[in-house]
Amino acid sequence: MLSTMRLGVAGLSHDHVHLILSDYRDGKVNMVGIAEANKDLRARMQKQYNIPDSLMFDDLKKMILAKKPQVVLGYNPVAKHVDIVETCAPLGISVMVEKPLAATLQQARRMEFLALKYYIRLLTNYETTWYPSFNKVREVANKDSIGQIRRMVVHDGHEGPKEINCSKDFTDWLTDPDMNGAGALNDFGCYGANLMTWLLNGQRPTAVTAIARHYKPQTYPKVEDDATIIVEYPTATGIIEASWNWPYSIKDLEVFGDEGYMHAFDKDNILTHIDKQPPVTSVAPPIAAPYDNPITYLEAVVKNPMIGITDRSSLRNNMIVMQILDAAKRSIAEGKRIVL
Repeated sequence: MLSTMRLGVAGLSHDHVHLILSDYRDGKVNMVGIAEANKDLRARMQKQYNIPDSLMFDDLKKMILAKKPQVVLGYNPVAKHVDIVETCAPLGISVMVEKPLAATLQQARRMEFLALKYYIRLLTNYETTWYPSFNKVREVANKDSIGQIRRMVVHDGHEGPKEINCSKDFTDWLTDPDMNGAGALNDFGCYGANLMTWLLNGQRPTAVTAIARHYKPQTYPKVEDDATIIVEYPTATGIIEASWNWPYSIKDLEVFGDEGYMHAFDKDNILTHIDKQPPVTSVAPPIAAPYDNPITYLEAVVKNPMIGITDRSSLRNNMIVMQILDAAKRSIAEGKRIVL
């Protein structure tokens, strides 16, 4: 088995839940219980993944008391992440939620308070955390091989959640400003904020400026479907381009230093252009275990409190992410640069 840790699942409406349910079906994880209030959704997932009745609950606390998971994974609406922590933290159970950490900065601060009060680990899972190419870019940048970082550009998104056939259970809350906290800005803007915070070793930005566009109001009437965020640091600038309007799915990272440039243009491949040498394309080496997979990483972090304090999944990183997203929303609402 990949992991022996006792996993609980809170919510089934985030489409990323299919990854952990597939791992369960394949015998790779020890999933001991699932909590989901929607009876119809519960039944559909149970049938699809051959999950026994004994694992299914309509309430998170009931599941925890009956099954005693070591950690709980959140696959519910972003605005409900705080509810998972409200339940788990007093019971000493660590939590990993899908990105972003919360729908609002206020919710994130409540979650941070509970995590610190009850000494639990509160992690945020990003797809790009497990990309070998992104890890390689930071490794080279940390060696100062491209000089001091001056500019970071992150493109994230796809054609749109409805256009790529995300489930109705997912899109119903993903396109709701209260349940998701925003539209594409929260859904994909969080990636760039997370990566920039990590690349700059936890540095906080000095100012944020953002614009939002609404290219498809008929499809997404309640939320923006495109956002551009400029993040200012004392010695660098970051540009986050988050959209449900790309012509194809994209998650890439560009880093410009005083002496070189690196472009991780997918999860494996990198273009490197250093010190006026001809550009070179390479394949990044695999990430070493346990840092190559969210579940093995989670297990390592829960067992060793010294691991992952400032990683991309960490609470410290993701509180800065939430501050950037909050400032971006305020910038859009007020039409001005927000100084932090």
